[in-house]
Amino acid sequence: MKRFSFILLTALFLINCSSPKKKGNVIISGDIKGLKKGVLYLQKIQDTVLVNVDSITIDGNSEFILQSNVEEPEIHYLYLDKDDGAQYNDRIDFFAEPGEITITTSLIDFEKDVKIVGGKNQTKFQEYKKMLQRFNERNLRLMKEDFEASKQNDDEKLIENDKAYKKLLRQKYLYTINFAIYNKKLEVAPYITLSEVYDANLKYLDTVAKSLSPRVKKSLYGKQLIAYVKERKTKEEATKKNDSIN
Repeated sequence: MKRFSFILLTALFLINCSSPKKKGNVIISGDIKGLKKGVLYLQKIQDTVLVNVDSITIDGNSEFILQSNVEEPEIHYLYLDKDDGAQYNDRIDFFAEPGEITITTSLIDFEKDVKIVGGKNQTKFQEYKKMLQRFNERNLRLMKEDFEASKQNDDEKLIENDKAYKKLLRQKYLYTINFAIYNKKLEVAPYITLSEVYDANLKYLDTVAKSLSPRVKKSLYGKQLIAYVKERKTKEEATKKNDSIN
């Protein structure tokens, strides 16, 4: 009897050691329709390096649960490794913040079929990405028209498209800046500014940075934006000094 109790305790100890319970204040659950086998990774950027936060091996059941621990809203990535040789088209980005997040998508079109239910930052992030997709689609149309115009040596059309592209780019930048200012109380504001319009006119970036709420200014992306604006100012001032000397 004692021998059986010892074996049972040992087995329980080994199970606990090999399968530790994960703890996190963010619970991501969902379903990837059509997926039979693969490894799903939860990732984030840590010290400029993409790291795995959690993972699950899918074998038959396409549903999953992953966890992360965050101190503030932060971009995470859902990466599906299905051994198809693709490195970039099987990754979904989303805002992780304390609470529950639901992600559903399909194996056929992992990125385009995604539906995410999350917190306030994720809701606004989706709203922004929806508009950004429209800009991207219009840009693709211009690229196709450019290609055809080049084949036909249609210089007039090329000039027309170049003007249209510059106008589209200005619209995208102004929309992003205005979107960030309007959502100044959310971490999504400095994040999209840095990720989408980092090369915008410095005065616009400075306006976004100054408009951020005190809490967001202290956030990860808020600090990054403020530091980036400061760096840009320093470089531009140095350039002006050099120009004046020369």
